[in-house]
Amino acid sequence: MCFPLRKAACLAGSLFVACTWLVEFDMLIGLSPAVAREPSQMIPKVRGDVPNARFVKDDGTPYIPFGVNYFRPGTGWAPQVWKRFDAEAVRADFHLMKAYGVNCVRVFLTFGSFYQERGELSEEGLIKWEQFLNIAEESGIYVHPTGPDHWEGLPAWARGDTISQDDILEALCQFWRLFAARNRGRSIIFAYDLRNEPSVPWDTPYLRQRWNQHLSKKYQTAENLASTWQVPLEQLRWGEQPVPDPATPSPALLDYQLFREEIADQWTRRQAVAIKSADPEALVTVGLIQWSVPVLLPDLRTYSAFRPARQAQYLDFMEIHFYPLARGFYDYQRPEDHAANLAYLESVVREVAATGKPVLVAEFGWYGGGKLTISGGRHPPATEEHQASWCVDLIRTTKELACGWLNWGLYDHPEAGDVTQLTGLFTADGRPKKWAMQFKVLSQEVPHFSCSRFQEWEKRHRRPQLDWSRAIIDASYAAEYRREYLKLFEAK
Repeated sequence: MCFPLRKAACLAGSLFVACTWLVEFDMLIGLSPAVAREPSQMIPKVRGDVPNARFVKDDGTPYIPFGVNYFRPGTGWAPQVWKRFDAEAVRADFHLMKAYGVNCVRVFLTFGSFYQERGELSEEGLIKWEQFLNIAEESGIYVHPTGPDHWEGLPAWARGDTISQDDILEALCQFWRLFAARNRGRSIIFAYDLRNEPSVPWDTPYLRQRWNQHLSKKYQTAENLASTWQVPLEQLRWGEQPVPDPATPSPALLDYQLFREEIADQWTRRQAVAIKSADPEALVTVGLIQWSVPVLLPDLRTYSAFRPARQAQYLDFMEIHFYPLARGFYDYQRPEDHAANLAYLESVVREVAATGKPVLVAEFGWYGGGKLTISGGRHPPATEEHQASWCVDLIRTTKELACGWLNWGLYDHPEAGDVTQLTGLFTADGRPKKWAMQFKVLSQEVPHFSCSRFQEWEKRHRRPQLDWSRAIIDASYAAEYRREYLKLFEAK
């Protein structure tokens, strides 16, 4: 969640060889025989059915991921998922999730527990990971790991520009080669998410250096650049060109935003290749923040540059996260805000679905069942009915464009510094909320949802076309676009 107001390649050629290699690998890293495992036999592998924009299991049955992002209350904030790991509590949670219709759990891997040293997986974290997967297999709930992040601290080597800095990116590729090789054949793993809500930074020393290298390669001379940007030659600093001013639309600003998209492409491509080199059958995606689609940006600098249409070529399916911020913090007080947020939601998911790949709304939800303490307690309380109504409407609004949904949190998390305090299916002490009851009912309906091919959806829905290039350089354009979109959305 963007806290909203924020190699070892497996050489196996057969199942027998794969199992032998994996057991040997377990012994090398020190796993005890009680923890070492074999690839799952009973859990069918999930694959992407791109022509039909959906997922399907090896046994031929369709699969619609419907579940939660997993972390437990009482473990600090950000949640210490692995440092405070409790296998029996996790087992109880999986039994609870199964009873309420959960079939997929997204969980965050961390540098702190899995990857303190470059090129070396952490043994203690791997043992806990094995326990987690075994528990998931017992329940038949697929696991969706999200690549190493800061939840339990950052090692010194990862405290730089994790997107454009080459040495950090190579270390991430090493992580994925090791981790994917270790988990090869483990069909309980639904897919790998490279990272939660990555965004190309706006201006770092590494990025500036690459920006100038990019300009030199693309334009060859300062004269060519001046002509294209329509600026006097003396205004340029060839070889030391600063980052453009985001306050003024210009050819230079568009050039820079497109350059940032190239950086994002390289980041995704290299890690996807690393995973596929270790496990060619693994599904790979990226958990895109909603600011990857520039229909609403707090600031042009917050455009993530992870453009769905470009990212799709490296990914097996698309992921998008969404929270209702169309008119600021959604507090359920004004009915018109509900419609505006649903229109905003559809406009974002629509752009992701336009890639033709299956779409998973991998984070969604909003608060309900009490009063938040964030922002000085200024937000009004919300009922459990408010929360359930918003979540149900989100799913129904996107059910033809997406083929999976993961709620933000199994439990409310009172320690959180954002709406996570009240976004769970259950209260912190385990009482089911209204949203949990609705979720359980929906879990019976969701398998019968039929995600449309995007072209078919477009024929049935009249919507404005987003001028992407204008949206990433002109802050005023997006507001006009959203107004037009809302009119057509409400006219349906």
